[in-house]
Order: sequence, then structure tokens, then C-alpha cells
Amino acid sequence: MITKNDVINLITKKLPNSYVIVENLKGHDHLQVTVVASEFNGLSLVKQHQLVYSALKEELASEAIHALALKTETPN
Repeated sequence: MITKNDVINLITKKLPNSYVIVENLKGHDHLQVTVVASEFNGLSLVKQHQLVYSALKEELASEAIHALALKTETPN
């Protein structure tokens, strides 16, 4: 089972300047994740999401994370 802290750590390892919020939607494998990162500046929404998915690649492939609702933003 993956924890909220595991998800936060994986994302911040890939995007060190990010702020991450993780919420359980159903059980521990259906998550809503919001990531605010300066690394997203100038990137399309698709590229932003690809960065986050790459940080969670193994967890998604193994279905430790079964469903992921993702929001990405740049800081104000």
C-alpha cells in the first residue's frame, strides 16, 4: 500500500521545488493529487502531467496507484 507521504516524496524528488497535496478518493489507491511547481512554467498541461506521471511511473504500473486525478499549477 502506498501512503500519501510516499506519493509526496516521489513527486518532490522529481520536482524539488513543488508543493504537493494528496487526497484519498477511495481507499488508498484512488488519489487526487495537486502539484504546484515552478518547473511547470512554460510547459503545456500535457507536459506538466507527464512530469508527474514519470515520478509515479512504477506505482502506476504496479497498480499501487489504481486511479489518479491530477491537477497541476504554476505558483502565483
